[in-house]
Amino acid sequence: MLEHDTPLTRAWVIHPDLKTDHTRRDAGPALAEAVALAAALPNLQVIGSDVVRLPKIHAGMLLGKGKIEELRVLFHDNEVELVLIDGPVTPVQQRNLEKAWGVKLLDRTGLILEIFSDRARTAEGVLQVEMAALSYQRTRLVRAWTHLERQRGGLGFVGGPGETQIEADRRAIDDQLNRLRKQMAKVVKTRELHRASRAKVPFPIVALVGYTNAGKSTLFNRLTGAEVFAKDMLFATLDPTMRKITLPSGDEVIMSDTVGFISDLPTELVASFSATLEEVLDADLIVHVRDISHEQTEEQSADVMTILRTLGIPEDAPMVEVWNKTDLLDDDARAAAETEAARKDDLYAISAATGAGMDDLMGSLAVHLKDPRCEEVLTLSFADGRQRAWLFDQGIVTDQQMTDDGYTLTVFWTLLQKERFTRL
Repeated sequence: MLEHDTPLTRAWVIHPDLKTDHTRRDAGPALAEAVALAAALPNLQVIGSDVVRLPKIHAGMLLGKGKIEELRVLFHDNEVELVLIDGPVTPVQQRNLEKAWGVKLLDRTGLILEIFSDRARTAEGVLQVEMAALSYQRTRLVRAWTHLERQRGGLGFVGGPGETQIEADRRAIDDQLNRLRKQMAKVVKTRELHRASRAKVPFPIVALVGYTNAGKSTLFNRLTGAEVFAKDMLFATLDPTMRKITLPSGDEVIMSDTVGFISDLPTELVASFSATLEEVLDADLIVHVRDISHEQTEEQSADVMTILRTLGIPEDAPMVEVWNKTDLLDDDARAAAETEAARKDDLYAISAATGAGMDDLMGSLAVHLKDPRCEEVLTLSFADGRQRAWLFDQGIVTDQQMTDDGYTLTVFWTLLQKERFTRL
């Protein structure tokens, strides 16, 4: 973590609103989210923000000459040290804008990587951030990568003593990536052992997912009594946390808190963090937590579902939706949300902060975990020992007959168990 006496970097946030991009988000909420992202870094002081209307993108500079000069004066007068652009910026654009403005510049991907680095706590989280950052840096030969020599506190994109504008050496980056991949392979193997041991324990896994800052960690803390870092801050949780809890029905389950999703998540992070989100792939029930008070809750929900599909979560995976932060709604909106939730079996309106609606949610989890089962007959060869052992570990084999070529097994399983079996 950064020391308290570390001087704050004066930052300005810009959201480019490209007129020709018909899929763009509303500029106001998008800028607010970008400012919240910046505020998630403890060493930044956001002193201003602007939406910049863009008729078109200027290849070498991103913005037009007049706007660049206008912003240069603004940044100079306000002693801005870092400009955060909420969108993609090419290496050439970055270099030219930094030269024109006399400041450091970070695009959306770089900022999210910096936040993830600051939040990473486990060995796996740190490795994943490093790999994602190196993949990002490899395409940006005009950036420094001094974070390879830093022991803590970010990736070195933002400030830091001794940071220089040097061209990254691809061979060195590739060597570093190979070293990190070897370390990650050991970590992943350890995780697989842990998952295998969990598979032998007959506890279903319930995974909390949702847009960042939706209140997942607050809900997780209320459900489990754990003290996960929960703060009104984007990406407050990075590494997954798991706890065993007992439901009112007496059933025991494993509750998993996961990193928050966000629109335009950098592709480097989607790839590198797939291992972190394995808990979601293995979940018996997914709890999608939404901040129902947010003006873009529908768009956030769509982003979450898109990422779940990218991760390979099937559309018919067991899932319930939780409308959180009802305490922030006015009386009419809260009543409407509660009425809607009462009409649907897989929807719950709650406030994790106040505890409102928690009893209904807790009481229903056991019901949702009673996944319909079906009987099937499988034929396995003698070489399929691992698959056969997994079936017995799951306790779903009801009959076994040996044949000349292997075994004929009768199993009584859920759809999720069948999907897991096909991935073995």
